Amino acid sequence: MTDKSDKTNKRLHTVLDDLPSGTEGEEQGGKVSKTLPANVRAGDLYRDIVRIAWPSFVELILTQLASMVDLMMVGSIGGEANPQLGAQALTAVGLTTQPKFLLMAAFVAMNTGVTALVARYKGLGNREKANLVVRQGLMFTFTTTILLSALGVIFARPMVVFMGSTEEAVTIWATQYLQIQMAGFLTMALTSTITASLRGVGDSRSSMMYNMIANLVNVAFNWLLIYGNLGFPEWGVAGASLATVLGQLVAFFIALGIILRGNGFLKLEWRLGFLPDRHTLRDLLNIGIPAMIEQLLMRAGMIIFTKTVASLGTTAYATHQICMNIQALSFMTGQAFAVSSTTLMGQSLGKRRSDMAHAYCSRVRRIGMFSAVIISAVFIFFGGAIVALYNKDAEIVAAGARIMLFMAFLQPLQTSQFIIAGALRGAGDTRATAVITFVTVLLLRPSLAILLVHLGYGLYGAWIALACDQAVRSVLVLARYHGGRWKTLKVG
Repeated sequence: MTDKSDKTNKRLHTVLDDLPSGTEGEEQGGKVSKTLPANVRAGDLYRDIVRIAWPSFVELILTQLASMVDLMMVGSIGGEANPQLGAQALTAVGLTTQPKFLLMAAFVAMNTGVTALVARYKGLGNREKANLVVRQGLMFTFTTTILLSALGVIFARPMVVFMGSTEEAVTIWATQYLQIQMAGFLTMALTSTITASLRGVGDSRSSMMYNMIANLVNVAFNWLLIYGNLGFPEWGVAGASLATVLGQLVAFFIALGIILRGNGFLKLEWRLGFLPDRHTLRDLLNIGIPAMIEQLLMRAGMIIFTKTVASLGTTAYATHQICMNIQALSFMTGQAFAVSSTTLMGQSLGKRRSDMAHAYCSRVRRIGMFSAVIISAVFIFFGGAIVALYNKDAEIVAAGARIMLFMAFLQPLQTSQFIIAGALRGAGDTRATAVITFVTVLLLRPSLAILLVHLGYGLYGAWIALACDQAVRSVLVLARYHGGRWKTLKVG
């Protein structure tokens, strides 16, 4: 048992653990030193970054690949003889995405606070406070998700219709898909809070393992329930939704077992209870409320943007849904390294080492930019072939291949943006990211999309608007980081 504990502690160990804590004056200081402390090598920092990022990268890639397989299987309904049926199925699933993310906003935002605070307490070496944050986060997630699940089931059809569904078959499929997702909302929400807690201490490997298993369960039940193989019912779009929920259920039980057993720093102890703790909830809400506002603003903007694209018809929207799904896969590199920047920023500031926070962040950006260039090249040369994996309709493939060129241009911008925004969230600077989201996602992207679609640019106009949003957001996030206010924020 001791050997296993030692191995786990070694896995969570970073360069920060070997450095002395900074002073209050150093934390409040002005210019951050760009010189590494004595006995710290750049290679040591890259090791910490990659050790946290690679499990997150594998986890996110596999999760998104499972989502892609989901859509490919759904898009193949009707086969080559009736690709339009597959386009309707893709549209049905796509129409549920933004309502689901909107309902997720509350606990996703609170999870931002959970990660930031757990990372700070890890930097301070305060296990008791870190575990209190975990219990309060789970308590908040449980209570809010019960209510949100009920609302999602009851209002599924009105939400789908609001998103722009005009065909009755599409509306029925989308309603069924969303209601099943909402019925299984609780286990997914609780798992995400456990994941946020583990990431705060740099344990990204555990979540990689249980999400990998969940994805395999998801894909297996897709094959069984979409097409009715091995005597299972042929439920089509509804079967794809149920398969996702079953995978999430498996992930929850594994994640719960991990946090109950403990990972060397965090351990969930039932005997300590889940009663509200005023001070901890205040700290969580100070970070979580701006993050929730950011999420709500983002979802509001995305809903307007999605409705604009949906107005172009089923074929255009199916193309858009495919390209958004592929783009989400390309997000994974930036999001994985954002996990590193969030964790290491929080732990550095918890130890009052803003110099180390800056050192880590600059190196995360270098790695992220290198990977973004590689992904851009893949999209340029193989875009059409990737789109054809989802649907063989010639119009969809041709339009999708052109949109992949937009996506290639966006890669460096979105990767840098994810990493810097992750660092700011790790510092607890969620108010700034909320304002930036308001300007870009709620104002710039939908208004420009509506204008360009109205001027006759169609689906390409919507993607031009998306590119402009990403460019402006990247500039604003970088400017906020260089402003340096993150060094002096108090979050716990």
